[in-house]
Amino acid sequence: MQTTTKTAKEIYNDVKNNPARKRFGFGNKAVLVNIDPQKAYTCTDEFATAYETDPRQMEYINEMSKTFRAKGWPVVWTHVAYMEGAEDAGIWGTRTDTPDSLQNIKFDSRRSEFDDRLEIDYVKDVVYLKKMPSAFFETQLQSLLVWHQVDTVILTGGSTSGCIRATAVDSLSRGYRTIVPEECVADKHESYHYANLTDLSLKYADVLTLDEVNQWIAK
Repeated sequence: MQTTTKTAKEIYNDVKNNPARKRFGFGNKAVLVNIDPQKAYTCTDEFATAYETDPRQMEYINEMSKTFRAKGWPVVWTHVAYMEGAEDAGIWGTRTDTPDSLQNIKFDSRRSEFDDRLEIDYVKDVVYLKKMPSAFFETQLQSLLVWHQVDTVILTGGSTSGCIRATAVDSLSRGYRTIVPEECVADKHESYHYANLTDLSLKYADVLTLDEVNQWIAK
């Protein structure tokens, strides 16, 4: 095993700036999957579970969503919420039981609500309730992508080390080109964030700047 004194951010920047880094590339048509941009994870002034990497993240997600709608490409939003008894959280909900615990994001609670800054079109967009990290797990996402004949999945939201990573692995496993715009994902700590951007870049997805992603979408 290699060792280093570099930070996770420094290692990520080394990977990012490597001119020999191979890419999966873009395909012909994409879906935008905005993962769990809900108050439990975005309202840093209210909830201990929330996080922010780029303060303009919600703005970026809104703008991409508008562009996708204009092109007739699908826009998906996911969020998590659980029953009062939390049995629908499964084993994932058994590690802790505090007010901040995952399984205590209850239906109709503020923690379950999408961030107020988001511009969701409830007529054109698709909203999925998910229970586990991956946006593909026991949702209708796969069927939606087949219907729209997309070959590229663009992921935003959080967390980078959790639901973004899990969805990226499932996306690749299903044969999709997977894209993560760097400015559009966030995590609780920069160490987790950049370590997982590195791992995603090396194995499962293309982690790109928002500008590069927007240039491709605009074509």
